[in-house]
Amino acid sequence: METKKSGPKGRPRGFDADEALERAMLVFWRHGYEGASTAALTRAMGISTTSMYAAFGNKEELFRKVLDRYTEGPSAYMARAMAEPTALAVATAILTGTVRTTTRPAHPHGCLGVQGALSAGDAAQEVRDLLAAWRDSGYTSVRERFERAVADGDLPATTDPALLARYVTTIGYGIAVQAAGGVPRADLQELADAALLNWPPF
Repeated sequence: METKKSGPKGRPRGFDADEALERAMLVFWRHGYEGASTAALTRAMGISTTSMYAAFGNKEELFRKVLDRYTEGPSAYMARAMAEPTALAVATAILTGTVRTTTRPAHPHGCLGVQGALSAGDAAQEVRDLLAAWRDSGYTSVRERFERAVADGDLPATTDPALLARYVTTIGYGIAVQAAGGVPRADLQELADAALLNWPPF
């Protein structure tokens, strides 16, 4: 007896998953984790709740994928900054990149990684922890880069790489918060420039 071959199971997604993820990123970026309802996410993504769960998992899993996309996309200036030849150039690229990314006219202002879950409730504790780890990872990358700068003689031997990295990243996060509050790009760039006038400051 011949066994009939079965066709592929399930229905094709029928939507561009990459584009849907991009749209979800903008919703989370604009409204934060808790402020982004499932209804708002699926509406922006142009898919049903069932399709969202099938393609991306639940809301938290979707947010994790969105954060990866944000890191590789809008926030990619951080990784590029690490390749700059001097510590000052690294710091300049970080702060300039922060200003540009957090004030783009066609994107939400502020930083997804900074404001995504700062005021979230207990139900979003894992997302708060995720973003805290994301920010700490950025700080660690900068600290390690400044440690190399000290070893290479690019920074004075008396420089505290950890303190200097904390200084730069804190200024960057502050810029992101100010951008979310509507401070103009030109003002924020002036602040970034001023922060690096006496380099290194410690």
